[in-house]
Amino acid sequence: MAKEYNSKDIVVLEGLDAVRLRPGMYIGTTGSKGMHHLLWEIVDNSMDEVANGYGDTITVTMYEDNSVSVEDNGRGIPVDKHPQLKVPGVQVVFTQLHAGGKFDNKNYAYSGGLHGVGASVANALSRYLNVHVFQGGQDYFMEFQSIEKSNGKIASGVVTKPLEVVGKTKKRGTLVTFLPDDRVFENERFDYNTISKRLRELAFLNKGIKIILIDQNQVTDGKPKTVTYHYENGLIDFMKYIHEGSEVLNRTPIYIEGKGDKVELSMALQYNTSYIDTVYSFVNNIPTTEGGTHETGMRSAITRVMNEVARNFGLLKDKDANLLGDDFKEGMCVILAVKMKTVQFEGQTKAKLGNPEAKTDVENIVYEKLMDLASAKSNKSVFTDIINKAKGAAKAREAAKHAKDAVRKINSLDNFSLVGKLASCTGKNPQLNEVFIVEGDSAGGSAKNARDKSFQSILALRGKPLNVEKKRLNQILENEEIRTIITAIGAGIGNDFRVDDIKYDKVIILADADQDGAHIRSILITFFYRYMRDLIADGHLYVGVAPLYKIQRGNVIKYVYDDKEYDKAVAEVGAGYQVQRYKGLGEMNGDQLWDTTMDPDKRLLVRVSLDDAAEAERMITTLMGDNIEARKQYIIDNADFGRQDLFEAKNLGGKKR
Repeated sequence: MAKEYNSKDIVVLEGLDAVRLRPGMYIGTTGSKGMHHLLWEIVDNSMDEVANGYGDTITVTMYEDNSVSVEDNGRGIPVDKHPQLKVPGVQVVFTQLHAGGKFDNKNYAYSGGLHGVGASVANALSRYLNVHVFQGGQDYFMEFQSIEKSNGKIASGVVTKPLEVVGKTKKRGTLVTFLPDDRVFENERFDYNTISKRLRELAFLNKGIKIILIDQNQVTDGKPKTVTYHYENGLIDFMKYIHEGSEVLNRTPIYIEGKGDKVELSMALQYNTSYIDTVYSFVNNIPTTEGGTHETGMRSAITRVMNEVARNFGLLKDKDANLLGDDFKEGMCVILAVKMKTVQFEGQTKAKLGNPEAKTDVENIVYEKLMDLASAKSNKSVFTDIINKAKGAAKAREAAKHAKDAVRKINSLDNFSLVGKLASCTGKNPQLNEVFIVEGDSAGGSAKNARDKSFQSILALRGKPLNVEKKRLNQILENEEIRTIITAIGAGIGNDFRVDDIKYDKVIILADADQDGAHIRSILITFFYRYMRDLIADGHLYVGVAPLYKIQRGNVIKYVYDDKEYDKAVAEVGAGYQVQRYKGLGEMNGDQLWDTTMDPDKRLLVRVSLDDAAEAERMITTLMGDNIEARKQYIIDNADFGRQDLFEAKNLGGKKR
């Protein structure tokens, strides 16, 4: 029987002030990412209901006007009057910041929506938001709108239809529908791929729960596109999805779960034949892309267990030093899902866990469970293969150390390795400077002629850079083009990378707008993702968007960046136009390249983000790995080289920003 949930359970901390004035404080950005964050907040609230056992199904529906709805079959938001505020609980939830039933752990043992701001912020930043609550056979309805006053100011999320019963129903739960305000988010639209990836992830993390995605924008034979995500094996299914198309060491993922004093966890561990590690960590269903104390405890436990097992198996002798944590990273893939009652996230975006007690609990649970598995004879070969791979990594680590020393030595020789490759800017302030990475002498020459040398440097590579997905670090450091990039950025590589030491605030990949250019971008992004991840995490890596066409009639010129824009540009220019199709950056003269791609006031930059790390990992592994068939199928399914699925595009220029 469901626990009683009434308005008295909703604790109010403060009113709904200043959300519109400073939306970035609550959702990070007013771009696509921020708009999707509104949806995640509403989905998280429904997820908290079903994850705590009050329901089992969530349905998300996308509509043509860019509105979206989220429905669950939980208990429904309280509709009785709040004892202090004397208004219905549902009104409190959508109009008061930091109001919710999650502060005292009585109604939700585990919650992702801990701060209680999600529903109210979604309301404040929407044109309209309405909510149906299905309780006790009644369909309750309430509507809110953000209304422009006569003085031009916006009254955010005001009640336009008070709570009332609009019908009878056999359903239970909550249905929230909202339209993000285009006065805040301008021309942004919800993206099907972004939403489907997140919902799939949530279904993986909560085995047995059903999540349905309906897209009214994609209709076939009168029926909207509908996908159901439902995984009975949870993290094991998640791991198989991640490693689809990859060669793995242990065919069946290692799976553990356990409970400590403060933490409940489940974890899947599988090794692949690559040379890098990947960790997908979550706390109460929220992806902690920047890690935290739970990841620290997990890594420590794996290192302890593997060293003890190595000695028990005779794979390490008494005279041998312990293997390091870095040695066990090679090829390691971990999905770590933690549930806690009192969570300390660092910031509203919840990217990093700060609870110190999580480290202790996670380390103890993982150590105990892995040691139990290692003691079973049936698992001996699995642990032996992992330890032998780590021993190989230890040898490569020593070789990489020598290679790093060599790179440092080269770097200290007055940047000798950059002679003829880097055209440095004259500015001395790294926070104002940027470097464009281009491929080939032709493109490099155009870029050098186009740039503003007071703050723009050009790094011209000779040929395609190395595909690092297939190499160990010591092999990577032997590649001249990679060493050139490391030297130019000036902040080290791998574990030695220090983002505070970078010489440029913006590192911009500038490649041709064709398939070869897309390949070069993928290779470079893979390198930065693997070995300078903080460069991406701190928002310093960008992709420059070059035009595909120049359309001209007389003095009227239009540059077109996407095939979809072509017809519109032709119509604007009018009859008698001429078209130039750019095959590469080298075909543009300096003025054209400046006007279209490098001028901070006009250009379009795409910031590379880590937000969708799991899908990014899967894409990079598929495109850059050895499985040819998987790569071909991915390209067939997704080939659209004008899209930037992993990135959020907007004008991110600004010479002095």
